Amino acid sequence: MATTAQHPLTAAEIAAIALSLAHLGTGPQSVTARRGLRQVLDRLDAGDGVVATTLATLTAPLPADVARRARVAANAITSRRVVRLHYRDASGRHTARDIEPVTCLVHRDFWYLVGWCRLRRGIRAFRFDRIVAIEPTDLPARPRLPEHYLPFQGRRAVHATAA
Repeated sequence: MATTAQHPLTAAEIAAIALSLAHLGTGPQSVTARRGLRQVLDRLDAGDGVVATTLATLTAPLPADVARRARVAANAITSRRVVRLHYRDASGRHTARDIEPVTCLVHRDFWYLVGWCRLRRGIRAFRFDRIVAIEPTDLPARPRLPEHYLPFQGRRAVHATAA
C-alpha cells in the first residue's frame, strides 16, 4: 500500500533498523528488507562521499562472524546488560573490557559498538571488525540515551517518504 505521508527518521532509528537488518544474514527476507531500507536511504540527500559510503555500509550484510557479535551487542543493548569485550585496537594491542553498550552506528565502511567503557571510565566506540570476542554478562548496565552518543543528533531529523 502506497502512502505519501512523510515520516521523520532520527539517526538513532536509522541505526537501529540498519543493525537489525545487518545481522539477519543473506536470506530472502533480509534481501527484501535491505531493498526497503535502500529505498528509504535513496531519498536522503547524500551530499558527500562519506555519507554515500556510510549508506552503502548500512545496507550491506555483515560477515557471519561479525553478525554473531552484533547480535550479542544488540541483545545486551536491549536487555541493558554489560558485555565483556575482547578487543584488538588499530595498533594490534588486545584488551579485555567491560562495556555498558549504548548503541551501534556506522561511519564510512565500518560498524561500531558505542558504549561506556568501565576500564577507561568513558564513552568509547569499538569497531565490530576489531572485536575478537564479546560475551554477555549478568551485570546490569546503567540506562544511557543513545541520542547523546550519535553524531548529527542535534541536527534536523531525516525525512523519508514512502512511495
